[in-house]
Amino acid sequence: MKILNYLSPQFGGIVDLQEEEKLEKSPQWKEGKFENQEETTMSINMKTLPGLLKKQFTNRAARAPKKNISILPFHEDEYNINIHQPKCVWYGHSAMLLQLNGKNILIDPMLGQDASPIGPINTKRYSKDSLEVIRQLPDIDILLQTHDHYDHLDLDSINLLKGKVKQYIVGLGIKRHLVTWGVEESIITEVDWWDKVHAHGMDITYTPSRHFSGRGLSDRAKSLWGGFAIKTQSHNIYWSGDGGYGPHFKEIGKKLGPFDWGFMENGQYNENWHHIHMFPEESVQAALDAKVQKAFAVHWGGFTLALHTWKDPIDRFVNEARKKNLTVFSAQIGKIVEMDRNDEHYDWWTVLE
Repeated sequence: MKILNYLSPQFGGIVDLQEEEKLEKSPQWKEGKFENQEETTMSINMKTLPGLLKKQFTNRAARAPKKNISILPFHEDEYNINIHQPKCVWYGHSAMLLQLNGKNILIDPMLGQDASPIGPINTKRYSKDSLEVIRQLPDIDILLQTHDHYDHLDLDSINLLKGKVKQYIVGLGIKRHLVTWGVEESIITEVDWWDKVHAHGMDITYTPSRHFSGRGLSDRAKSLWGGFAIKTQSHNIYWSGDGGYGPHFKEIGKKLGPFDWGFMENGQYNENWHHIHMFPEESVQAALDAKVQKAFAVHWGGFTLALHTWKDPIDRFVNEARKKNLTVFSAQIGKIVEMDRNDEHYDWWTVLE
């Protein structure tokens, strides 16, 4: 049992007057915080919270894999074959390595072992020794950070990545965490929704999502959340980021689509927080709305953060995609996937138990 320590570096940077003056210039900032495009609430209150917590911390083992999920070793020779064809390597939950234009992009690199580093109960990762992945990875040209929640932004991972990353592109307000943890401020670019950064021959646009942010008791919605669209001369990739279903997906598809690959949030959902995490059927519809040609489900396979079983997100996603004629692909954790070569679907998780 860990003791909650409000002085822990895990909380990241503070929102001082200078920081708030910067954030309030955003069109998304209203009445002292960032807001979604549409009303977004959670059906949790003091009356329902005790029962929900009891369910959350009861029978957790039954919702997780019976055995640890192995991470395939990284083979740099294989990864660097045909460097001008897009590749991806998924590391469970929402951690992803992309190769585009011969450049390496790391997204939401939470590779730590605990998604609740300040909580009284650990939220252990399904895969052991995941931080060792960072030591195997090539140098990173761009790190993209969608938002600042603990299951996406991890202190241990950021510490190991220091000196390995050339440029950070992050949502508004996230820079303060990185700087507090020792990342050089000059290599961090903060972006608002629809801001576009041109880097290494790519246009990287921060896209809206329907979610929230915060790492402590006083910084809720004090940094922005979103996804990313990454466009090269030859390819177009969409990363949805966390969030509930909404009209923003059609807007993204209209403005920035169609997309060759779309990585869609799919997992950690519950009726009580339906506005901030999609059900799998909605994730499929969101991919169709955004004009995704081939979809990959993320935000599962890493942690038990909700009441569903660990396989429920992917099983429902695949079944719905078949009904809606959406092409999907999947990959075992750590597998190198190249566009149009081995970006195909197979139910790898069914053989684990």
